[in-house]
Amino acid sequence: MRYKESRPIFLLHILLALVTILLIIGLIFVYSASSVFSLTTFGSSHYYLKRHIIGLCIGMISFGIIQLVPVSLIYQLTPLLLYSSLILAAATLLTSIGCSIHGSSRWLTVYGFTFQPSELLKVTVPLYVAYFLENKIHPYRPLVLRYTPLLIIMGIISFLLLKQPDFGLTMTLLATVLCMLFVGKCNVRYIIYALLSLGSLGFLLIAMRSYRIKRILAFMNPWQDPKGAGFQIIQSLIAIGSGHITGLGIGNSKQKFLYLPMQHTDFIFSIIAEETGFIGSLFLIILYIALLYIGIKIALRLPTLFAQLATIGYMILISLQTIINLAVTTGLAPTKGIGLPFISYGNTALVCNIIMIGIITHLVYES
Repeated sequence: MRYKESRPIFLLHILLALVTILLIIGLIFVYSASSVFSLTTFGSSHYYLKRHIIGLCIGMISFGIIQLVPVSLIYQLTPLLLYSSLILAAATLLTSIGCSIHGSSRWLTVYGFTFQPSELLKVTVPLYVAYFLENKIHPYRPLVLRYTPLLIIMGIISFLLLKQPDFGLTMTLLATVLCMLFVGKCNVRYIIYALLSLGSLGFLLIAMRSYRIKRILAFMNPWQDPKGAGFQIIQSLIAIGSGHITGLGIGNSKQKFLYLPMQHTDFIFSIIAEETGFIGSLFLIILYIALLYIGIKIALRLPTLFAQLATIGYMILISLQTIINLAVTTGLAPTKGIGLPFISYGNTALVCNIIMIGIITHLVYES
């Protein structure tokens, strides 16, 4: 990688501006998309907006705290942070504190507070891979010994996530790690072997669960079961198509009137497209492309391999989540429970996304 002496402060300011715009869009559309469902369920159209604001405040506080912790300490604590997030993710499988929602055991409930610890892995896994590639790779060791610790860690993470089950996050994290290995100049041949193995594993995992097969079939032809497996994607396509060029206007969505499920979480882009049309959708996509572009430019100007790889890992992870979410809502991929970064409702995900940006900010200022 190319090193540069000047700190990318200006680029960082652009990155933070892009994130701020996305967060503002999230505030507007979490309220717009959830207002009807919130009113009918909780008696207040502001219920999810208030909770989203709480999550945003927690994220901002976390962002500030990160700036007070030396990067050297974050580096030293990286393995501990990963193991801690692994323990929390494993704790979701315990019936005493684990909480099941929509058939998935991904949440913990402690003193009435519910959060999703697997989201913490999005913060700790790229950080650990960056730490591993800078600290653990020795060219004179046999290949098996060089990469075995990382393979074991990712195997344990994948097992825990699949037990919840969270197939989407499993594949997203594995894809992020492979991209980081490629950037970290791992032998391309081994990455190809890993991709082939990952593809075979994904096929087997899909074949082992009937609900995953139903999702694939619904993706291929949602109109075959329009009131069942294909209902959600059909309603999403109706919402997107209804937006035309300029949209129906913010707050004027029709699909949010209990037609489109998960309209403020996984399918919030459908409501955005309905209310702002092609122009608004294109603007949002451009924001995410710019976020990735600026993030990569920042990474290339950082002085250490750890800082570079951690930044690139976070940007890849955010971008993969965005691509998957947009592909699902537009019918280009089977349904997966992955929200739109910085926009979808989901406080744990929101806080963790802000923490990623906080770490990148700290890496820039301490470089």
